[in-house]
Amino acid sequence: MQPLFRVMGSASALWPYYVGIVLISTVTVALNLVSPFIIREATNTIVDGGELTTVAWLAVALFAAYSANTLMQNIGGYLGDVVSARIRQVLSTRYFAKLLSLPQRYFDGQVTGTIIARLDRSIMNITQTVQSFSNTLLPMLLQVIAILGITAFFYWPLSLLLLALFPIYLILTAMTSKRWQIFEGEKNKQIDLANGRFAEVVGQVKVTKSFVAETRELQNFGDHYGTTIDLTRPQSRWWHSMDVARGMAMNLVFLGIYLILFVETYKGRFTIGDMVMLIQLVTMAQQPVHMMSWLVDSAQRAVAGSRDYFKVMDEAVEESANSQVVAATEAADVPELDISPTPPLPAAEPTVKFDRVSFAYNPGEPVLSDISFTAHHGEKVALVGESGGGKSTLVNLLLGLYPVTSGTLTVCGTDIDTADIERVRASVGVVFQEPALFSGTIRENIAYGKPGASDEEIIAVAKRANAHDFISGFADGYDTVIGERGLRLSGGQKQRVAVARVMLKDAPLLVLDEATSALDTKSERLVQAGLDELMKNRTTIMIAHRLSTIADVDTIITLNDGRIDEIGSPEHLATSGGIYSELLALTASSSAEDRKRLKAFGFKA
Repeated sequence: MQPLFRVMGSASALWPYYVGIVLISTVTVALNLVSPFIIREATNTIVDGGELTTVAWLAVALFAAYSANTLMQNIGGYLGDVVSARIRQVLSTRYFAKLLSLPQRYFDGQVTGTIIARLDRSIMNITQTVQSFSNTLLPMLLQVIAILGITAFFYWPLSLLLLALFPIYLILTAMTSKRWQIFEGEKNKQIDLANGRFAEVVGQVKVTKSFVAETRELQNFGDHYGTTIDLTRPQSRWWHSMDVARGMAMNLVFLGIYLILFVETYKGRFTIGDMVMLIQLVTMAQQPVHMMSWLVDSAQRAVAGSRDYFKVMDEAVEESANSQVVAATEAADVPELDISPTPPLPAAEPTVKFDRVSFAYNPGEPVLSDISFTAHHGEKVALVGESGGGKSTLVNLLLGLYPVTSGTLTVCGTDIDTADIERVRASVGVVFQEPALFSGTIRENIAYGKPGASDEEIIAVAKRANAHDFISGFADGYDTVIGERGLRLSGGQKQRVAVARVMLKDAPLLVLDEATSALDTKSERLVQAGLDELMKNRTTIMIAHRLSTIADVDTIITLNDGRIDEIGSPEHLATSGGIYSELLALTASSSAEDRKRLKAFGFKA
């Protein structure tokens, strides 16, 4: 149960609700226990031939106790529901904050759908258990404690037998729990795999349909859930066989309790009213014992789910992660955050400097080795090399997504290892090959890098990016909802919105990561015109896919197996006999072999 206590501690700011639930539960139990005493008095009055008026007033008192109990139960239920919702909010926010503060390396080894499924399954089980505890278990536990005290006052052996129910039940449950949770962990694994794949397929459904893979994906999805059925059978058999043992043990204890009640009443120790009251109290104690099976089952699911949750929460955060976000991963409540834009680094020369930088994603497997070059304000630098040669890795390092293994990388004259990484990222504008837009409106996507931008600013950058005309053609204009990842837009339209977004960010360093490689010729011309506007008066590092786009750059850097092969102007490298001059020759060639070689560099003809 330790993970559940950790959950409660995680939301310690809700302590007023916890106190309220305890107080309401106490009052509810007190009102609940009044009823057997009223019934005892009514029974004794009737047996002794007492006044009818007294019996009638006792009936009214019973009605009042039941009514007050109903009211307090619902007040407690309301508080339990609110606490459950608040805990879900706190845990979900902390989970999201944790993910946002984890290094890129963590996501490289995860399936996005599985991360999402874990959020839903783990937190849902936790909050359902907290809700059950608040609304059901706590009042029952308090009620049992009170009943034990009352029965001990009347006849202590009765109280001992009642008390024996709980260790018997808990011991048998402990014998069940460990094996049950092994099964549950395997089931959760299968569910995460199924739901993770589900999210991937739904997110890329066009690919699935184009490969006619619907039946294959559906079969795979069903197989994972089929495995959970195979695991549920032995899990359920084990649980219910042990539940039979628990039930029989409890039935034997209750046999002893009823024998004591009947025999002692027969002997005259108890009046008929006492016996009726004590039977009611025993029945009231019996209910929580029987419900413990369901509550323990629910708690075990929560414990199994919370392990997955806390496994993520215990991951080490990125050293340079946003301090507000990191603080939110441990906040006792959902914090108010400062969402004002992060300013870029102050301008300084050179804008970018790699000084003997080496990098490896995995130890002993270098991707970049001894990279050194500089880029000054207003310069255009093109990176050329075969696919897998380390070009995109350089972009990852510039964004601070990974720390350099050795050497020094500076952006705007600031060492990236010691800089505020958010200010570094605010200083870099990136146009990726895949635009990666968000669901929502075109206006929201353009303003993503500058929240609160005016309509005039948004329209101005859209015009410069050659996007205003097609946006104006939509019935809702800039308020057009584009769907997940901008599915309502064509490839060229999405890329022009992405260009406008980076223009509005207005970062001093621009990175173009094959920004037009996936476009047709007409769309490419429109996007390239927007990129030409974007590159004005800022340092640009581009990964090129067409030689014509890098003909007017200041410097070309050719990479070969993660090392710099050549650095120079296009004119110089055209006659050097290196990779760039080879590419020029391949572009001029019409042979199939040369075309294939050209594609290996990621270049179009």
